[in-house]
Amino acid sequence: MRCVHAISATLILFFSGFCFAQNWVQYTSTIDHFRILAPGEFTVDDFDYASEYGAVFPARFYGYEDGASHYSVTVVDYTDAQRIRLERTNSTEADSGSRYWEIEVRASVAYAAWNLRRRGGEITFDAYHYINLIEGHQLQMTNSDQSRTFAAIYLHDSRLYIVEATVPAGSIPPGLFQQSLEILDEDGSRIRYRNLVDAIKVRNAPGRANPEP
Repeated sequence: MRCVHAISATLILFFSGFCFAQNWVQYTSTIDHFRILAPGEFTVDDFDYASEYGAVFPARFYGYEDGASHYSVTVVDYTDAQRIRLERTNSTEADSGSRYWEIEVRASVAYAAWNLRRRGGEITFDAYHYINLIEGHQLQMTNSDQSRTFAAIYLHDSRLYIVEATVPAGSIPPGLFQQSLEILDEDGSRIRYRNLVDAIKVRNAPGRANPEP
């Protein structure tokens, strides 16, 4: 009987989530090359993103609010990282090396995860993750007001994607939003690598558009 109850509970959650998703929309950004299943149309704002080493990179915030529920995708553009680093006026001796523009990009997932952790609350999941073999990291947190935050961070082709959803206590977990992200190519098709070697090659080529000094 316990197995039957467990299966029934799983089916209820599955179909509840499926019906819930029917009201959602598939949002696509041709500018930042991603697609995601969202509860409504995002508002979009450009802003400056301060990196771990004090450089400022162009970023875009896609956000949607439904009462106490918040959904967002933040995209940080590192494609011009080399030039931005070289033109900095606030460099220190510790981070003025010629290769720090690469470190900025490669460490961006870890830095974004650190910023999420330092908000406080109880971390209930904190681990490496990937989508379509694009590497990243996922976190889940229970906040002080018992709301829950599901976050996912991925780096691809010198763009950092930070997906985040927070819902009130007792709400359906926003895992659907977190896990529906798709990274797109220049033609708008979903990128899906055949193996990790190919995916890592793209990730480990930061500032691809910038020539060596």
